[in-house]
Amino acid sequence: MKMPQLGESVTEGTISKWLVNVGDKVNKYDPLAEVMTDKVNAEVLSSFTGVITELTANEGDTLAVGEVICKIEVEGGKAPEVKEEKEEKDTTEAKSEAIGAKQDDAPQKKRYSPAVLRLAQEHDIDLEKVNGTGAGGRITRKDLMKLIENGNIPKKGEEKRKEVTVQEEQPKAAQMPVSQKEQPSPSVPTMPRDVEIPVSGVRRAIAQNMLRSKHEVPHAWTMIEVDVTNLVEYRNAIKDEFKKKEGFNLTFFAFFVKAAAQALKEFPQINSMWAGDKIIQKKDINISIAVATEDALYVPVIKHADEKSIKGIAREINDLAHKVRSGKLTSEDMQGGTFTVNNTGSFGSVQSMGIINYPQAAILQVESIVKRPVVMDNGMIAVRDMVNLCMSLDHRVLDGLICGRFLQRIKEILENISKDYTSIY
Repeated sequence: MKMPQLGESVTEGTISKWLVNVGDKVNKYDPLAEVMTDKVNAEVLSSFTGVITELTANEGDTLAVGEVICKIEVEGGKAPEVKEEKEEKDTTEAKSEAIGAKQDDAPQKKRYSPAVLRLAQEHDIDLEKVNGTGAGGRITRKDLMKLIENGNIPKKGEEKRKEVTVQEEQPKAAQMPVSQKEQPSPSVPTMPRDVEIPVSGVRRAIAQNMLRSKHEVPHAWTMIEVDVTNLVEYRNAIKDEFKKKEGFNLTFFAFFVKAAAQALKEFPQINSMWAGDKIIQKKDINISIAVATEDALYVPVIKHADEKSIKGIAREINDLAHKVRSGKLTSEDMQGGTFTVNNTGSFGSVQSMGIINYPQAAILQVESIVKRPVVMDNGMIAVRDMVNLCMSLDHRVLDGLICGRFLQRIKEILENISKDYTSIY
């Protein structure tokens, strides 16, 4: 069995928990392991009926899509050929003949994943001069990131030199899992009453994704202040009746998500992603929302948010949050996001700088609604409900002008919400 591609743009996964042991008999479609990709747990299902003969990865290991995670002895001793995932058809990995017990352990150095090819192109890396740490010597994205971070990049066109390997740089780490070889652990003194908490698969995936975003994306920030007094009055006037009628809460956050979706439709440049030699402007407006638990952060997606009413968005926020907190969120719930709205105000924040949800181009932080004295147009001072909207942007894709106009439009939408002009249905 190989690491499957469990989502759009997913190039690797972390084994968070094995659900089988060596010697176990499994049926086709039985769950084998829980895998963490892009901050969501997904079960990897068996493609065969047979007996587990080897677990080639440990819990906590991170493997590229297509790398072997376990071996299964099938009836007759030969695995049936299976069709490769659609997403892998345009790569050399699609040439693999079969998946199963009798895996070919021949070197796979020249079988490059899309992520490896992209990094090699961006940094002019000669892949012929790199030895990988993956199965069969395969080069992984982590191998290239290590070389890039160290500045030890074998360039194309240079005189042939000794091949660069991660093992040569850190010989003591050669027997460690790939996930632990990315960079040396910091030396932190431990006192007798200190508590050491192992890094979970969820926390490791969050750390890797955030690190990738900060390494690859040139972040810029901007903020706008919005008077939402009318919105607060409208929502407070109807929330009890809404809850009684619909069975779930009408939150302020639903209004902000709806306003962002409407503004994205008018400013499609914001709904874009960087793709190296081009910028991809996404047609669908799928808004990722951040949902936190005690020890993790998940980012499920509201699909086609611009086509939904405030009530429809409120229902999805409620349903997705329930899935996260009950452990029922699926990889499908996490796929396809084009822009993120984060409800940082839910825990009292009034200003923050979010890290962009890679590979999206921007994230909007909705801060706490607070009452403040404001100088009105007539020169009078009034107590108003104010909120800060903070936006982080990928400066390769977006500039301050377009983002300023985008935020101004959201401000206009929110400040004009009222019971006379706004329908939640």
